[in-house]
Amino acid sequence: MTRLALDAAPAVDLPRRFLLTTPAWGMLAGALLMAAGPAVVTTRWHPALLAATHAFTLGVFGNLLCGSLLQFLPAAAGVRVLGGRHAARWLHVLLNAGALLLVAALHGASNALFAPASIVLLGAFVLFAAMAAPGLFAARGQRLLRNGLGLALVAATAAATLGAGLALVLAGHVVLPWPLPAMADVHASTGVLGWLLLSIAAVGRVVMPMFQGAAVLPARALAMWLGGIAIALPLAAAARMTRADDAPLRLVLVVAAIAFAFGVLSLQVASPHARNAPLRAGWRAGAIALVVAAVALAAGEGVLAGVLAIAVALPFFAVGMQLEIVAFLGWLDLHRRCARGIRLPPVQRLMPPADKWRVFATFIVAATLLPAAVCWPSPHLVCVAGFAVVVAHALLGWTLWQVRRRGTRFLAGVDA
Repeated sequence: MTRLALDAAPAVDLPRRFLLTTPAWGMLAGALLMAAGPAVVTTRWHPALLAATHAFTLGVFGNLLCGSLLQFLPAAAGVRVLGGRHAARWLHVLLNAGALLLVAALHGASNALFAPASIVLLGAFVLFAAMAAPGLFAARGQRLLRNGLGLALVAATAAATLGAGLALVLAGHVVLPWPLPAMADVHASTGVLGWLLLSIAAVGRVVMPMFQGAAVLPARALAMWLGGIAIALPLAAAARMTRADDAPLRLVLVVAAIAFAFGVLSLQVASPHARNAPLRAGWRAGAIALVVAAVALAAGEGVLAGVLAIAVALPFFAVGMQLEIVAFLGWLDLHRRCARGIRLPPVQRLMPPADKWRVFATFIVAATLLPAAVCWPSPHLVCVAGFAVVVAHALLGWTLWQVRRRGTRFLAGVDA
């Protein structure tokens, strides 16, 4: 099992800033769905659906991955992240300001927002690449992990570049030779599979045994999955852009998603020392939802597949780890602030299992209502589904802040 180098971890407030920002974006996504009405789930091009999608991908997952990797890379992968406190603060500002501008532009506020949104967001991804890439190449050991995260970083930058191009096309500033739907498909596939799922898979090989007691995925299996995506995704994307053929890209997405999901489920079944039941349940639910999303995509149900993948499956993977990381950061903060000899509360007291189960239950409700709203769109069902998303992320935010409150209460008792 990978050992954590606590001394190499950054100041706690740097990753925590990103992680505590995500619930607000989830609440915004739910509110956009609530206000849009049933038409929002009838077409992928609905302004509110586009805005909510990017609130999830950039606001929720963007902040989560940036914050998590700022902690994970130096502490678990031995990778030095450049820039320190100032770069991390600028990254947080650029990512969230750019996401807010893009969400507003997609929702129809003003076409004039597309250009600044694309510039700011591309700047955020380039900054993160500049912070992480040199360390990924220079570090020793954990080669498979570093290769996986390096591929994800390349995919993130490519998706951001494609997204900037799409934004400039929508604003009327440029005309590109490729059809807009083809560009959107490649942008979405590169972002969701190449960036998000690749990052979760690379990190998951380390954190699943660490936090869930799961079996360790054989290095060869992960290497084959990563290598397959690194080869197949660009080829399928090229076919989509040049020949307007979406079958290869759809096949790559379906096969990669199902392989990842079954890998997670098989590792959980083979767990030698199963622990952390809420986290295991979240990842199991995410894997099942990902399989259903892949089946929907194969059947040509693009909106349903997108909702299942982005608003259901990925949040289950992300939120479970978010709870663990914030609880660990709370403990690390106490470890650094308390003198030697003081007995610190365990992580489980800062984030009790009951709190995790409550968050999981609210996400299960949202995960049930969202696909139901797509399949049977009605004003009431769409509104209730959006409200469920708001409630789930509000409870998540409250639960994360409780870790800081419990830590503050412990410090007050020590000082007294």
